[in-house]
Amino acid sequence: MLGKDTRLSGYMLENALVAGITSLGVDVLVIGPLPTPGVAYITRSLRADAGIVLSASHNSYEDNGIKFFRHDGYKLDDQVEQQIEQLVFTGEIDAIRPRAEKIGRATRIDDALGRYVEFAKASFPRGLSLEKMRVAVDVANGAAYKSTPCILRELGAEIVVTHNTPNGTNINAGCGSMHPEEIQRFVKESHAYVGITHDGDADRVLLCDENGELVDGDEILAIASVDLLRAKRLRNNTLVATVMSNFALEEALAPHGGKVIRTKVGDRYVLEEMVAQNLNVGGEQSGHMIFRDFTTTGDGIISALQILRIMKESGQPLSKLKGCLQKYPQAQRNLRVRSKPPLDQLPDVMELVGETEKKLSGKGRVLLRYSGTEPKIRLLIEGREREEIDRQANRIAEAIENAIGAN
Repeated sequence: MLGKDTRLSGYMLENALVAGITSLGVDVLVIGPLPTPGVAYITRSLRADAGIVLSASHNSYEDNGIKFFRHDGYKLDDQVEQQIEQLVFTGEIDAIRPRAEKIGRATRIDDALGRYVEFAKASFPRGLSLEKMRVAVDVANGAAYKSTPCILRELGAEIVVTHNTPNGTNINAGCGSMHPEEIQRFVKESHAYVGITHDGDADRVLLCDENGELVDGDEILAIASVDLLRAKRLRNNTLVATVMSNFALEEALAPHGGKVIRTKVGDRYVLEEMVAQNLNVGGEQSGHMIFRDFTTTGDGIISALQILRIMKESGQPLSKLKGCLQKYPQAQRNLRVRSKPPLDQLPDVMELVGETEKKLSGKGRVLLRYSGTEPKIRLLIEGREREEIDRQANRIAEAIENAIGAN
């Protein structure tokens, strides 16, 4: 199963992959532009042996990447990915060359979009409708430019859509969840009741309330978890989040008998913990959330539909629902670096980190880590006093720039 987002290089890489895979004697089902979670679902639905998505997610159009899914719609295990890398880098894969009559075929699947639309709609209660709800949508000129508007429209919503004319080079360009100010503007301009904004491959979502205020992944997780706790449907009364999620999550869930387990940053680590403990809700502050009652991976529109359901059933606007999470102020810095030495080899930086942790005295935290996909280091400081954590973040950022800054 082979899908992609809307970036220009997808055409080239799609053809290359089809040629390579069929040359190994494997049949390929080509489905074209579809959200990453849609490819995961279609892989399961059509009983394919694996799924592949060509996408660089929230990155700009110049980048591209590749994601793999197992036959059951879950991402590959680390061990399997290592085996694939070994086959490629050692050249062992070259020994797998079938005779001419054994090469694979490529077939285009025409109804993948319709299948995914029906699948996503099934996560919303059948007896409920989004009628009389005006929803603003920013699809980032990406893979959800058809699916998300279609899903919302068929559920009865009145929708207004922006950034839904992909041309191969405008994916994520000044729009989508990486530029949330755009959905904030659009909600106010269109007088919408709620706003939805995706990244390029639509496995993420951020929301915007009726006042134009952003609602991030932590707030979405809190709203959904509190609702499920009240209904006794949050498995083991436990939410899975990452170390980057706001520490106020614990305080939001505790009065309802809930707790939070934290993992390393990355949706794969969240999902691993969810599977290991058979939990049904987890995600990241960035808006990558997994509702395992409905799907096997992060899905932006399914996540959004869970909050729209709560809004409809409770009769409350998003601005009131998000009040269940009283977030600690956070200061974040994402800095480009020329190299990634171990952090303990940056004494000036780590001295400032230690000083800051001492000043927070158990009422906050400092997280410093390198990006796994970009030449960047990410700093997060969380505490009670916004001005103080901003000041400390600037001090640490300056030390990082002096030590390993890209400029």
